[in-house]
Parts: sequence; structure tokens; C-alpha cells
Amino acid sequence: MDVGQLAERLWPALAVRVETLGGGLTNHNFKVTAGGEAYVLRVSGKDTDLLGIDRRHEHEAALVAAALGLGPEVVAFVEESGCLVTRFVEGAPIPTETISSADTIAHVAAALRALHDGPRVPGRFDAFRIVEDYRDTILARGKPAPMRYAAAKVLADEIEHALGNRDPCPCHNDLLNANFIADGDRIWIVDWEYAGMGEPFFDLANFAVNNGLEDDGESALLAAYGGDGARDAARLTVMRFMSDFREAMWGAVQAAVSELEVDYEAYADEHFDRLEATAASARFRGSLERVRG
Repeated sequence: MDVGQLAERLWPALAVRVETLGGGLTNHNFKVTAGGEAYVLRVSGKDTDLLGIDRRHEHEAALVAAALGLGPEVVAFVEESGCLVTRFVEGAPIPTETISSADTIAHVAAALRALHDGPRVPGRFDAFRIVEDYRDTILARGKPAPMRYAAAKVLADEIEHALGNRDPCPCHNDLLNANFIADGDRIWIVDWEYAGMGEPFFDLANFAVNNGLEDDGESALLAAYGGDGARDAARLTVMRFMSDFREAMWGAVQAAVSELEVDYEAYADEHFDRLEATAASARFRGSLERVRG
């Protein structure tokens, strides 16, 4: 079923207009206008289950986010095709050069605190297991694991051991600037496909590393979130490594399975480069020791 037929099925007896929205790295996104209302129709990409995505879980997480006032209203879910419809938000993604402003950081920190303290969501997001699953998926497709996987995995095991047992909480796990929509009055968080019960400091680190937060920005993020001093700062630092490790392996899987015209190999290399730079820093080593202590 093409997107026009799907829109007609969802809005029968209404004239619909479908426009392509850009920006998706995994899915195809469309703006649908029907009956004077505007919606976002997200059509799943090919084999997204291989990325650990469960569309039923995404739907439930999006409902929780909407109830918390963090995400747009969920309008419909077509389970057999994994298509999700949400209310269209009149706004734009926050540019990378402004997402690290003090006001935005404070808003994001408050939103993440509300999410992390909020109702449970289905599914589990454990970055330490996900990188292993992604490696296995690549091998199952008859391709070799990335050459830099083994060294990164050794360090990931160190981080996991240092962190010890962790109580999971609801997390978004994909806090790229494109997933924050500003409408002039508020900031919405969209694309909940990787949401699950996970590590709150993965979320914080994911936002920090993907949006170029430096020391002052991270300090502001932790302060607004309610972080507890040097130990929490250390946890954020080591989880920056895990955020990039997960992104690198995500790119490697996409290079093996995706039909979208995106250079996923370059995406993976970019994140391997960044995690290796993180691991080589004195700050990272000091933070790992502080987490162990």
C-alpha cells in the first residue's frame, strides 16, 4: 500500500493532501492535511526490527510522552504496517547552534526528569546489550563486524562493570537535535521508536554528546536535572562513550540493511572516531575511576 492509499484509508471520505517531510534516517515521514487538520504520518523503513525497534512499544511510549505533555498527541496506529500518526506540530527542529543555549538545556533537563520519573514504558533499552545485538545482526547478514568493534567492546565492558546494577527508568534514547521541535511556546520531543526502560545517564549523555555540549553545558544540564555532584558528572562522561558506540553500531547495521540513500558507513565512522577521542581523554579515564569508586 502506497502512502496515498494509506492516507485515504486513515481519513476516508476526506480530501487529503500528502507532503514529504525530510530528516528521517530510518523511516519515511509525511505531513497529511485532512479535514482542515494536519498530521504526521510515519511509515516504517525496511527491516527496522533489526535495529531493535518494536512498533507496538513505540506506540505505547508515544502515548506516555503525550500524556506527560512531552510529545505530540497520538492520533492513530496501524499495527500491521507499523505506521504511526501524530498531531502535526507547527514548528521546526532546534538548530545545532542554539540547542545548547541555557534556556533549551533547562527545558530539556526538566523534560528528561519528568520522563525518567514518569510511568513505565514497554521494552528495554540496554546500550551494552544493544551493541552486541547489532554485531550479531551484521554477522547474520554475512558481513564482518566493524574492525573497531572489538576494542570498543572491551572498554564498554569496563564501563558496565564500573556502573554495577542499575535500576532502569523510562528513556527516549535518541536525543538528536532533529527530535526536538520548537513551536514558539514550547519544545516537543518526537520519534519515540527507541524508547524503553533504560539508563537515565544514557539519555543525558546522548543529548550532551549529540548536541555538542561542553563542560559548562553538561554542568548546566546536570544542575537543571537535579544531578548529584561529581559522581553523576562522571557517569554522564562515561555514557557519552556508550552513546557513540551505540550510534556507530547502529550505522553499521543500517549500512547492511537499509534501502534509504544515506551514507551509513560514514555515519558509523564518525561515531567510532568520536568515541575513540572520548576514550583517549584524561577526563574520561578520571571519570571511569570515579564511577568505579
